[in-house]
This record gives sequence, structure tokens and C-alpha cells, in this order.
Amino acid sequence: MKSDKSKSVLFLRLSLGAHLLGLCFEPFMGGVALSQTSFFQGKTVTILESSAPGGVGSMRTKAVVPFLQKYIPGNPTVMMQYMDGGGGRKAANHMFNSVRPDGLTIGRMSTPFVMHPMLGESGVLYDIDKVSYLGTSYSGGYHVFFTRKEAGLDNLAKLRAAAGPRIGSQSVGHLIYISGRMFAYLIGLKQPKFVTGYTSPELDVAIEQGEIDTRSTVADALLHEKPQWIDKGLMDFHGIIEIPKGRKHSHPRFADLPDIETFAKSAMDRKVIALYRTFVGSGNPFILTPGTPKDRVHMLQEAMRKTYRDPEFAKEYTKLTGLKAEPQMPEELEQTIRDMPRDREAVELFKKLTGPDPLPQR
Repeated sequence: MKSDKSKSVLFLRLSLGAHLLGLCFEPFMGGVALSQTSFFQGKTVTILESSAPGGVGSMRTKAVVPFLQKYIPGNPTVMMQYMDGGGGRKAANHMFNSVRPDGLTIGRMSTPFVMHPMLGESGVLYDIDKVSYLGTSYSGGYHVFFTRKEAGLDNLAKLRAAAGPRIGSQSVGHLIYISGRMFAYLIGLKQPKFVTGYTSPELDVAIEQGEIDTRSTVADALLHEKPQWIDKGLMDFHGIIEIPKGRKHSHPRFADLPDIETFAKSAMDRKVIALYRTFVGSGNPFILTPGTPKDRVHMLQEAMRKTYRDPEFAKEYTKLTGLKAEPQMPEELEQTIRDMPRDREAVELFKKLTGPDPLPQR
């Protein structure tokens, strides 16, 4: 009996000790999650959107908002703030230099975010290797190049023979500007004029009213927003850029269009096209300011992973954009950026194609 009583006392002492030990370690273990939940709880997380309201880019971000609010611990309010300009440079510079590294501001960058510093563009005040990446909901797609029916440029021969076709886009450095320049250069247009300063909705009006003759756009967005251009034959389509190469088209109207690589005349042309495909493949990355605490970075990365994997997010994304969500997880996006091509000759030619000067001679 005495032995049994001693065992009971020993068991109680050990249990009490284990309990006290657990209380001592709680701030260092479970308390981490609790402290981060309390950090975000009751706060507002702002997504800094690098494009103007109403375009496909802003719709991509809008689709993310309710799911981030759901999956960030503490369920903070998530809102959008717009800061377009400079092909995304304005927002990127602001994120890198002016935003507090507290995890309460997430940048949704434009596709040229990675491209601009690699090309040595002026006005770039950020470092793509120092920010933290939360992945991207968009990492592929394809652009089509087309003219308005009234321009009478219904085949490539007529398109090449026309002097000074007016090509519309948002701004120098914008992805639509760059894809339009790529098409003009590789198809071989004669002294094309690049007209900038439009928003995405204004570009649609401009080509319908004859203010511009031609432009490029994201094909899926066109199918979603302007199906009548195809159904009623209001535009003539001339080419497509597949990203990644060989991607199956989602509409039979585009299945017969030649990919931009069919216009390549040299190995350098093909290198430039490959460079473009890789840049665009980095998508529209979500980033955090350098110096953001690692635990908050990991928490927001996990919230993005859960968002991208949520079937309801895919439905909402398609509903708002007309596109299929093609996410890259944070670690995949980081690998994509590490694998960017570094061919200096191709980079220099690509830089000329993205700038404001007349297209180089082939």
C-alpha cells in the first residue's frame, strides 16, 4: 500500500511539473501563433494595386481580397489602394522605399516589375532580390494583335504595306505597350506610331471609334469583355503570343493565328521572344517590403497558398476577369525569378523594344 501511495504522489508531482513546464514554454511556441493572430486582428491590410481601376489587373486583385481576409489569421479587413504609373514603377518604388515593413501593406505589382530592373530602366528604385514574394494568381496567358475592320488591313501583306499604323496602349513600359511593340517589330510594320495615355477601357473605345488602328490585348480578357469583336467580325486578328509556348488556345477563333515566333528571322529574334515569355511568366507578383518580420511573411505566404488552392477563388477569379487562374506559389515564383535569362545582347535588344524610341532596324 505504501508503495502504491508513493507512486501516486510521484505521478502527481511529475504531472504538475510537466504542466508548469508547458506554461513556461507557451510564449515561445503556441504563443507565436496567438501573438500574430492578435497582431492582424482588428487591423487593415492594404493591397497596393499598381494598375488603374477597371482593368483586368485590378480585377485579378479584387478576386483575391475576400479570400485573404478569410485566411490571414485574425481576419483583418483587406482593402485595395490604387497607384498606377510608369508601367508599375511608381507602386514598386513606393513599396520598396516608403512602406513600413510591418506586413500590413501588400504590393500587387505589374508584370514588368521583374523586367524593368533587369533591363536597367531609369526610375527603378527597388531590388527584386530583396523583397519577399507571396506568389501570383497569373503566370501565363496569351496576347493577340488586331486591327479595326474599317482600317482595311485584313491580312499581313496589307498590314506590312500600311504606312504609320497607330498602335494604342496605356503607357511606355506597360505590358500591352511591350507586346504591341513586339508584334510591330517582328511582323515588320512600316513606321508604326505608338499612341499612349489610355486606360484599358479607353483603349477599347479608341479602337472602336477609329482613334487608333491597332493594338494588342490579353486574349482571354477580350473574349470576356468584347466577344462581339469576334462574333460580329469587328476586328481583324493577325497574330498571337503564347505564354508558355505551345499553350492550347481556349477559343477556336485564335487557334489558326500564327504565334509570334513564326515571324522570327534569326536566332536573336527567338532569344528576344524567349526573354519576353519568361518575363511575362513571372506574372503579377504580390510582394512585401524588405525587412518585414519573417513570421509575418510566412503567415501571409500561407494565406496566399490557401487562397490559390481554394476552389471558390478560382470561380471568383474567372467571374471577375474572364480568365482562368494560373497561380504560382511563393516558392515557385521565387524560382522563376532566379531562373531569369541573363543574355546581355538579347536584353539590350529587348530594352530597345520596350522603350519610347523608334523600333530598331532588323
